[in-house]
Amino acid sequence: MATPPSLDRYRVPILDRTLNLIELLAAHPEGLTLTAMTERLEMPKNSVFRIATTLMLRGYAVRDEAGKIYRLTSRLLATGQTATGSERLTAVAGPILSLLRDATGETALLGTLAGDQGVVLDQVPSSHPVKVVVEIGHSFPLHTAAPAKAILAFLPEIRREALIAAMTFPRFTERTIGSATEFRRALEEVRATGIAMDDGEESTTYACAAAPIFGRRGDVVAALWISGPADRVTTANLPGLGQKVRHHADLVSTGMGASAQGRWGAP
Repeated sequence: MATPPSLDRYRVPILDRTLNLIELLAAHPEGLTLTAMTERLEMPKNSVFRIATTLMLRGYAVRDEAGKIYRLTSRLLATGQTATGSERLTAVAGPILSLLRDATGETALLGTLAGDQGVVLDQVPSSHPVKVVVEIGHSFPLHTAAPAKAILAFLPEIRREALIAAMTFPRFTERTIGSATEFRRALEEVRATGIAMDDGEESTTYACAAAPIFGRRGDVVAALWISGPADRVTTANLPGLGQKVRHHADLVSTGMGASAQGRWGAP
C-alpha cells in the first residue's frame, strides 16, 4: 500500500523490517529457516536473526529443537483478537460452535478477515474418525472459501470492491471461480440467501457451508461455517447444512448485540 509522502519520513525502518518478517512467517505456517527468511526478505542475516530472536523472547515466535525452523505462535493471534474485539467474538461463538458441530456432525469453525485473506479463529472438530481439522490462525483465500464469501457479500461496497480488485483468482479445481464478474454473481446469491458454499472450489476432497456474523452496529464481523469430507458434505445436502449454519450464525450475531431487523439483503 502506498504511503502519503508527508508521512513517509516518519517511517521506522526496524519496525518495517519486523512487520515484513512477521508477514512472511504468517504466510508460511510450516516455518522457515534463517537462511530462507534472509533470502526472501533480502536483509542481512544478522538483522533477521536479531528480529527473530526478539520475537522469540517476547513469545511471538518459536524455534524447533534443532534450532533451524522458526514459526509464529498463537500469541500474535491472541493480541490481534484483543485489539479488534475478536476475543469477545470467540467467547460468544464458542458454545455455539459446539452446538453447530452436534447439529451437523461436521467440524464447526469461526473466522474473519485479515487483510486480503481470511483467518481461522476457532473450531470444534467433528467426532467422525475422518474429518476436516485446521490450525487456529490458518489463512484461506477469498475467492474460494465459503466463509470469505459470506463476509465479503455483506461488506460495504467500497471495501468489497477494493478486495475484489486485488484478487488474482488462481484456479484450484474445475469449479473454482475464475473472474471478478463470476465472483460478484456468487456474492449476490449469498446476499439473497445468507448462505455461502464451497462445493469443491478449493479442493474436491471437502466442502463447506458458511453464514455471516454481524456485530452490534449491523456490520459483518466474521463467519461461521462447517467443513467436511465431500462424501458426507455433498452437493445434495449442502443447502440443508447451510440452513443450519445460518441459524447458528444468527445466534452468534444475537450474542454480539446485532438486531435481527435488516440483517439480510445488500448493504
